[in-house]
Amino acid sequence: MAADTLPRQLSRTRHFGSGAPGSFTVSADGNTVLYLRSRAGDDPVALLWALDVATGEERVLVDAAALADESELPEAERIRRERARVRSAGITSYGVDAQTRLAVFALAGRLWTVEIATGVAKALPARDGAFDPRIDPTGRRVAYAHDGSVRVVEVDGSGDRAIVEPDGPVVRFGVAEHVASESMHRQRGHWWSPDGERLLVTRVDESAVDVWYIGDPAEPATPPREFRYPPAGGTNADVSLHVYTVDGSAAPVAVDWDRKGFEYLAEAGWDAHGPVITVQSRDQQTVQVLAVDPADGTTSTLHTERDDCWVELTPGTPARTSTGALVWIGTGDRRLHIGGEAVTPQGVYVRAVLGVDGDTVLFSASTAPVSAHLWTWRPDEGARRRSVEPGVHGGAVGGEGTLVHVARTLDSVAPRVRVLRAGAEAAEVKTFVETPILDSRPELLVLGERKLNTALFLPSWFKEGDAPLPVLMDPYGGSAGQKVMAVQNGATLVSQWFAEQGFAVVVVDGAGTPGRSPAFTRETYLDKATPVLADQVAALRELGRQRPELDLTRVGIRGWSFGGYLAALAVLRRPDVFHAAVSGAPVTDMRMYDSHWQERHLGHPDEHPEAYDHSSLIADAPKLSRPLLLVHGLADDNVFPVHTLRLSHALLVAGKRHDVLPLVRTTHMPTDPAAGEGLLWAQVEWLRGALG
Repeated sequence: MAADTLPRQLSRTRHFGSGAPGSFTVSADGNTVLYLRSRAGDDPVALLWALDVATGEERVLVDAAALADESELPEAERIRRERARVRSAGITSYGVDAQTRLAVFALAGRLWTVEIATGVAKALPARDGAFDPRIDPTGRRVAYAHDGSVRVVEVDGSGDRAIVEPDGPVVRFGVAEHVASESMHRQRGHWWSPDGERLLVTRVDESAVDVWYIGDPAEPATPPREFRYPPAGGTNADVSLHVYTVDGSAAPVAVDWDRKGFEYLAEAGWDAHGPVITVQSRDQQTVQVLAVDPADGTTSTLHTERDDCWVELTPGTPARTSTGALVWIGTGDRRLHIGGEAVTPQGVYVRAVLGVDGDTVLFSASTAPVSAHLWTWRPDEGARRRSVEPGVHGGAVGGEGTLVHVARTLDSVAPRVRVLRAGAEAAEVKTFVETPILDSRPELLVLGERKLNTALFLPSWFKEGDAPLPVLMDPYGGSAGQKVMAVQNGATLVSQWFAEQGFAVVVVDGAGTPGRSPAFTRETYLDKATPVLADQVAALRELGRQRPELDLTRVGIRGWSFGGYLAALAVLRRPDVFHAAVSGAPVTDMRMYDSHWQERHLGHPDEHPEAYDHSSLIADAPKLSRPLLLVHGLADDNVFPVHTLRLSHALLVAGKRHDVLPLVRTTHMPTDPAAGEGLLWAQVEWLRGALG
């Protein structure tokens, strides 16, 4: 057997996600914690587990591998996993009733329930291809999406029926449209009332949305797949909301809001105080939180938020406490607001609301960009930080104040998961994550006048006095996420692996990245190129001034998605600084990415054509003077392959030599273990040649 390597280990372990517990639910009585986890660090199949908080005993509730073969996933489920960036197989999501007696999940298109007390699982006689099942809070019935309809079946298996069926050829009910799931954090399209008698359901009409196609060049006999995709400036799906009674005793009620002025449905839910929705204007500068009267569909405004650039949509919001106080995060200050009052200190950057139980709010927040800590807010004690160690902390809250604390730090790629009751540790959830064959050794730095958060990775074998190393910039660099954090994960291990191949690897979180301040994030408004690239250059030069280990005459840059765009941008516009680039899945024409994401940053292309022209790369093709490798998955339905193909064509016409690596049957998130390993080796060999 060939010796293990980090690329092989990354592929085998799904970037060290296998064996890690996640998707926690604390029972209503606080005595049980549910979660998903595979049996081993190289096992991709997630099972549903239950932890007895009192004894610390873990038991498998559902063994997914024993129930179903997932070799053929329903298309809707495949897309859901892609949008949610799920790498695992088996049970990837589940729902529970209000008392946490019964759980529901879909597996290979079939619908299942499991009794949490006994572990007895039962397949419900629902339609094949069931998608996104939700059990009603009373535990009597399950709603699920199927082929554009929303159906309900009783938990005893009887009465499977359609609540609503498509009324047009490209109309779907109970689902999230593409931009909602990709850019708004909303993966759902149907929500139960607390009494289990009614459903709040989306109607998604995509008849006016552009039709794009994805084919498989490796299978020429297979027809291309049709995809409704709204590019920047294009027509969005027409999304409306309706209230349906489960027994059909009343006509559907349409939810009434200004859909012309607020065409985006950003979030929806239904709690003890009634339905609540978040709607956003097309320019994304105004958001309204609306209470819905389910009897007649009328709405009333609970909160309005405005911003001159865009209003940030924050995961977990809006929410309400048991007293009905609105839980919201201010877009201009990133403070947690309860009932209209800011309850966190100035300078604490709230990232997400993780859960609300009664009047306890669990949230994630930062006092420094490299860490995200776990916080709680309660009326009697205010905001309180629960985590101490630098890192990325998360969790879940449930009955009787039981708290799950998930800590990811620099010490280990495996998270530590503790269950707390009354502030003391009551139990620990095991992790089966493999130990990496490399130690991730980032040095976290803050560079220059801009105080740019930077991570430097040097080879373990490098010692003072050795010849300077070629530099490899390894950023993401965009507003979707950070890479420079006090945590060890698959990304940091990839950076360390590249360092072991003979590079000084540098990762910089520059303009537009979250976690620092709203103003810093909005520096990319109407220009996604200039400030981002300037920060990469500034950090590199400052680090080169401080550290003689870096050879700034040999600088490469690699990245994926926005990082891929940034890599290509770097060699096209700053060849004096960057000498070679690997550009993976880049957006090269800003007009050909989705409406919600692009218009958030660049405005509408009819109103700001110069912003789109300046931030796009096609016109820069004649400027190429450095080696460039373009990599793209041919099945990518997020950043379509047209981006790489059009840039490659423009380079060819301009007489500019470049390399293209197409990835067969690969989406925006490469998941084929063999291809993933090969892709890393291909990049390092190409960079060695390009940098001499």
